[in-house]
Amino acid sequence: MLAQQVAKKYAGALLELANEHNILDKAWDQFKSVGDYLKKERTFLDIMSAPQVPDEAKEELIGKVFSTRLEKPLFNFMLFLARKRRIAFLPDIADEFDRLVKAEKGIARATCITTTRISDAERKRLIENLTRKTSFKIELDEKIDKSIVGGMIVILHNKIIDGSIKYGLDQLKNRLMKVRVH
Repeated sequence: MLAQQVAKKYAGALLELANEHNILDKAWDQFKSVGDYLKKERTFLDIMSAPQVPDEAKEELIGKVFSTRLEKPLFNFMLFLARKRRIAFLPDIADEFDRLVKAEKGIARATCITTTRISDAERKRLIENLTRKTSFKIELDEKIDKSIVGGMIVILHNKIIDGSIKYGLDQLKNRLMKVRVH
């Protein structure tokens, strides 16, 4: 929960910073790369989170790693995160920043959960329906989950559209449990 709150706050600030300096696309690319790297390689974050490492050493490390790879405002943002002891949240901030930029560009990510892979025609129809309902260009992630028995669950903008058979059976069970028999 804290990670989400921190990510929203700092990603929003980063979006403002990028727009203010007119470097949104560069910031998007650079922070996506940083986030992807930090998800795979945790050593940097471990060092930055270690209380025994002095703050000056952490800032020096950020300088060595990022000073030539990031635009100046983004580099300063990284230093700011280190000073506020929020650098450990950087992968979450990068993900939230990616989501905010996509929303600003009219792109939304949806997740479709089914028991088997959906066909290309079903995928196309689902994307068209979601695009029509949201006016966003949809990027669809697909996940397989055998526990839903059948049907489909769609997650979009923190909303869950549950059309799974398991959900339907649970709803039926709840209604039947409320029925009074004489």
